[in-house]
Amino acid sequence: MFGLMLKDKEAAEMVYLLKKEMDEVYKDLQDRTVEDCVKRAMEEKYNLLFALYCRMVPPAERLPYHLSVINKKN
Repeated sequence: MFGLMLKDKEAAEMVYLLKKEMDEVYKDLQDRTVEDCVKRAMEEKYNLLFALYCRMVPPAERLPYHLSVINKKN
């Protein structure tokens, strides 16, 4: 296990980067031309990013980025 100490500004930047990357992966998941095996790998990446995101934000901010919630909206 690793620990990481960040200043508030660094943590905010990390959250921003995680959100942007999750948005990009989600957009790619919606592409119908992408094969299923690639989509599974992208879902794994999204879940990893989401797990990191969950460690950095309060529970109320997590819900909009939870993959099952996003899929129900669309």
